[in-house]
Amino acid sequence: MATIAKHLLSGSTNGLTVSITGADSGAADTIHTAVAGTGAIDEIWLWANNIHTSAITLEIEWGETGAAENIHVDIDPNETVLVAPGWPLQNGLVIKGFTTGTQDVVNIHGYVNRITD
Repeated sequence: MATIAKHLLSGSTNGLTVSITGADSGAADTIHTAVAGTGAIDEIWLWANNIHTSAITLEIEWGETGAAENIHVDIDPNETVLVAPGWPLQNGLVIKGFTTGTQDVVNIHGYVNRITD
């Protein structure tokens, strides 16, 4: 029978916000590193909050780098949006984020449901 356990994002300290400070892929901030191997799956829930006075584009690298694979999210000022509605990831793949334009104005909140057999 499968079990589900809630975990903090690995890029978070004690469940606090993950601040996105990077301006490009090379400086992207780690949001979460998925469970190692293929015996379990991380179901990942992420919300992004724009604390700036202008709209911001958030780029999420979901286990791979490269603009074609990025998730692009435009976030209006003072808005919080759902970025990842329980998407699965495993095998130690990494989720990273960066913003284009102004840096250090997007915060990521979330959690992981780790599903094991």
